[in-house]
Amino acid sequence: MRLTDLLHPGILHSLAGAGHGARVLLADGHYPEGTATGEHTRTVHLNLAPGLLDVTTVLDVLLPALSVESAHVMVPPEGEPESPAVAEYRSRPAPVPVEAVGRFEFYDAARSPDLALAFVTADIRTYANLLLTIGVRAEGTLTPR
Repeated sequence: MRLTDLLHPGILHSLAGAGHGARVLLADGHYPEGTATGEHTRTVHLNLAPGLLDVTTVLDVLLPALSVESAHVMVPPEGEPESPAVAEYRSRPAPVPVEAVGRFEFYDAARSPDLALAFVTADIRTYANLLLTIGVRAEGTLTPR
């Protein structure tokens, strides 16, 4: 049995094949996954019904299973209020600060060949998308056999 809460075999397989610099997308239910992800991206659909599952729930399970080097969130155009989801991500204890990028810059980053895994959630909040870049494990966390 796994020691983390993450049990999904396809997700574990994708993360095992993703190295330093690979990206992971956590998309809300509004995200155009069919046109705004890389061509080699593995997509996991977790959108069972509106609100089930949301990005935050996936993030809570995912973070203990990987090292995060950077995090980017999609923000609305200037002059529009920030999404409550963005405020939530910023208020959570996180391994790295959450940086804001505009919608089209976010789409371009998600279309990168470095996008290894995309989660499509049923998060009903707008601008709840989060793009994580996988980092390296901290010194001393690996032991030779």
